Amino acid sequence: MVNLKMRDLTVFAADIRKQLLIELRNFGFGHLGGSMSIVELLAVLYGSELKHNPKEPNWSERDFLILSKGHAGPAWYAALALEGYFPIEELLTLNKPYTNLPSHPDRLKTIGVDMTSGSLGQGPSVAAGLCEGFKLQNKDNYVYVVVGDGELNEGQPWEAFQYIASRNLNHCIVFIDENKKQLDGTTDEIVKSFDFVNKMRAFGFNSFRVDGKHTQTILEGIRKAKGFSQKPTCIVLETIKGQGVKHFEDIVLNHVVRFNNDDVKATDEALVELDSIIYGGKE
Repeated sequence: MVNLKMRDLTVFAADIRKQLLIELRNFGFGHLGGSMSIVELLAVLYGSELKHNPKEPNWSERDFLILSKGHAGPAWYAALALEGYFPIEELLTLNKPYTNLPSHPDRLKTIGVDMTSGSLGQGPSVAAGLCEGFKLQNKDNYVYVVVGDGELNEGQPWEAFQYIASRNLNHCIVFIDENKKQLDGTTDEIVKSFDFVNKMRAFGFNSFRVDGKHTQTILEGIRKAKGFSQKPTCIVLETIKGQGVKHFEDIVLNHVVRFNNDDVKATDEALVELDSIIYGGKE
């Protein structure tokens, strides 16, 4: 596990976002919006809170990350590559023939991925099973599960949440990426979400909201969650689809972006800005 100083988590997030933009631009299109909105979360998990070992990916004492919103896989791949799970050059094979980095994560292909995802709604159920198993073995592994706000239109996650709370699986931390958009519109246009914090409390979770655009607030939220022993915790991340690059934030339907000339230009400009953070922030 790599522990970064707090001031370096922002640098790590910038590096993840840089590699994410490079891999998507190289392929020409992809799930940019929802990948960008979890970059800061990934930086905090892999840079500070997730117990893991790139040299031993199947280490039995590791924590598990379940990316239920599997379309954000490209962001996960960027974080894994930067952590040393596979060569960073491999990011340029994203979604190409014979790649180990398909559009949605596949645990049989990508080192560091513990759950194949893409069929939305299934992640919390897998997390419930993992947490139950760890509890029966008296192990203290944490399971972090990342779900999208649109994904929670489905019923399966709520059945899993109820089970997780009823079994007091307090080593489960759920992150709801509330970026407020889905494939073809806003979440409220499609199915109104109401208040996730109150809904998760009603399902038996400790639940609170943090600013998902900043590593500091996410870090504080995770450490607060680990202080609870009687219940599992849900952290609702207040995010923006396309987060971190205004050009992509402003695209109305930015679930999938096909890179036109303006998008390429905006990416080039963003990469310069990100490099200034990365190389200006390193000691």
